[in-house]
This record gives sequence, structure tokens and C-alpha cells, in this order.
Amino acid sequence: MPGRRPKSPLFGDDEPQLGLFDRPEEDARDSSEDVAHELESIRDRLPAKLRFGTSSWTFPGWAGLVYHQRYPNQRAFLRDSLGEYAQHPLMRTVGIDRGYYTPVPEEDLAAYALQLPSDFRAAMKVWQRVTMPGYPKHPRYGADAGKENPDFLDAELFARAVHAPVCEAFSRHMGPWIVEVPPSPTPLDPTWFCEKLDAFLESAPSDFPFAIELRDRKLLTSGYVQTLRKHGAAHVFNYWSRMPSLAQQMRVEGLLEGSLLVVRLLLPPGARYADLKEAYAPFDRIVAPQSAMRQDLVRLVRAALDRDMECYVLVNNKAEGSSPLTVRALAELLVG
Repeated sequence: MPGRRPKSPLFGDDEPQLGLFDRPEEDARDSSEDVAHELESIRDRLPAKLRFGTSSWTFPGWAGLVYHQRYPNQRAFLRDSLGEYAQHPLMRTVGIDRGYYTPVPEEDLAAYALQLPSDFRAAMKVWQRVTMPGYPKHPRYGADAGKENPDFLDAELFARAVHAPVCEAFSRHMGPWIVEVPPSPTPLDPTWFCEKLDAFLESAPSDFPFAIELRDRKLLTSGYVQTLRKHGAAHVFNYWSRMPSLAQQMRVEGLLEGSLLVVRLLLPPGARYADLKEAYAPFDRIVAPQSAMRQDLVRLVRAALDRDMECYVLVNNKAEGSSPLTVRALAELLVG
């Protein structure tokens, strides 16, 4: 693709000692130590109730930004990199997005927990079988493609398949559940949706907070806000291509209330995920800074902190090109 950087070799089964850097080791160490001191200085000025993090973490292109250890191969990187991610001065949370596609096995959660410091909290996506109103017309859904989902917001299925493994292996590092409600193949009635959400929040285990992420702006109604307030659930303020801006969501009466703020910075207006994934890889630099998004985020976080809310801010690579660099830019704005 024209203008795209070539991907640097990071590891390989046939080269077990290949590390994350192809420059002299001393130069890499000196540079990384300088950056670490800068990041620690920013961290020390951030409010204790604010947690920055990224959507997932296994991106080899973050070598030198987040990762400085040497990994013998890709398998070791996928298995062990969360521990190094959690050592980054600005990363106090992470989105476990893989939970959307299938519940994370208990053994994987236990392995994650062993890598994390005691004050680290993760935000985990709930399985799509629970959060998807209907199945898109896509071959990967097989016979279910285009059909309604009978398990939509099924509290019993959530408790058994999603919640139970987390309780067994990951409870001390668990932050909010992210209930991402994707667009439905057929239009949803907002009142019916609120009734389903109300029943789910009433019956689902409540030992960890729920944060509801809408991908259909028509569901952002006063009834939705009332349902959240009734159960103490949070709205996910999402920067996503087909939702209102963060500033517009802030203006919805009653949406910024309670004890928890969750923000997910995902896709600029009008953008397509697949296009930006291709254009922005390997996610090692800011490609398209989003000034309005940054300013809106700062206003939103400051408003939440003024209300003494705990704040989770999760950044996707597709927001600007490199989520660790976006996190740093946002942190600098907040302390500056």
C-alpha cells in the first residue's frame, strides 16, 4: 500500500533469539529510559481515579512504545506481554476485547491475573451471544445469519458462561463489564430494548459494574438513561463512526451520573474499521490526530472527576493510529 511503513521483524519460530529492536541495544536502553522518566512524570500528576488503557494489547508495532523486553516468538509474546503492558506508567487498565467473540477461558484469565499488579483493573467485553440483538447476514454466523438472537440480554447465560470464569480466576483485577450492543439487522424498538436491558440488569450478577455501549443512536433515549440510573449502570461514551460525538453525548441529560465513567475511543466519524486497520498498521505512530475528540475527552473526564467518578478511558488504534501515543497525548492535555 503506498505510503505504508514496512513491518519490522519482531520474532519468529525460526529465529528464537530475535528481539523487539533492530538498533543497538545501548541506544535502545538510553532512549527507553528517557521516555520512561517522562511518562512517570506525567503519571504522577494524573488523578488517582483516572485509568487510561487500550483496546487489547498484543500489537508488535508497539515495540519501543510499550514493549522493551525480548520475546523469543509470537506465542510467547501473546502469552506474556500483558505483564509488560501493565508496567507502562500510563496504563492502569486494558480492554479484554476478545471476550466479545467467545468467553475467555478460566485458565487464560488465571494466567492474566498472575501478570498484573494488585491495583490494575481490566474492562472486559461481554460475549456477543448475550449482547447481539440479531445476527448480521455474514457467512461466519452460519445458519443464524440474518436471524434474531434468542439469547439477547439473557442474564442466566451471562452468569453461567461469562461471569462464572471471571469470578473463579480474575475477580481481583476485574473492572466494568462492557456490554456492547451492535447495530441490529432489523430496527429495534427503543422501548422494547429498555425493557430487555432492565430485566437483564435486574437479574444479572452485580458484583462488577456494567457499562452499556450503544452502536445505534436511536437507542439513546430518556428511557435508556432512566434504566441505567435505576440499576446504577454506566453509559459508555464512545467515539465511534455512527454515534453522536462525545460532546453531544455529554449533553444528554442524566447520562453523566453515578460513580463510574467509561469512555471508548474507537473510530472517527464516517470511518470503516477495516480501512483504518489496513492504513494504520503497524500502529506505531499517530496518523490522523483528532483534535476535537481529544478536547471533548478532556472536558468529559474533568466533568466526571469533578463529580468524584472513577474514570476508565480505553483507546483503540483506529482512533488516531497508535493508541499508546493517543493515551500519552490525552494525559499530557489533562495535566497541562
